[in-house]
Amino acid sequence: MDKHRYSIYFSGSISGGRQDAGTYREIIAHLKRYGRVLTDHIGNPDLTAGGEEGVDDGEVYRRDMQWIDEADVFIAEVSNPSLGVGYELACAEQRRKPVLCLFREGAARSLSAMIAGNRALTVKRYRSTGEISSILEAFFEELADGSVA
Repeated sequence: MDKHRYSIYFSGSISGGRQDAGTYREIIAHLKRYGRVLTDHIGNPDLTAGGEEGVDDGEVYRRDMQWIDEADVFIAEVSNPSLGVGYELACAEQRRKPVLCLFREGAARSLSAMIAGNRALTVKRYRSTGEISSILEAFFEELADGSVA
């Protein structure tokens, strides 16, 4: 798989709070260097904690599960606890997708042990969004050379 041609599922909090939407936009911009981000709407500043306007919950579920199936890789920003992000992570793990979780040091809450202790997930901590580009570069290089399962 060419490291610049991935289908990428990006997960970040919606209903759990949109305080990190700016960070999501930055991450998505970096991810677009490596392929198609199926969920780039997560960074949309108009998306509120109320979810997507005019889209039925069942439709969101079916679409997102299809996208997880389609994705080559799953990236999640996990600094803001979210039931949806946790559910999507479990689905990605079950489907044996390579998973990278990004956690901001100094976040209001600590990282769940269910994520931090899961050896099937790659967890990287960062202090500022300026570090994300190099974290993603290293992850995709490891993915391309087979170091990430």
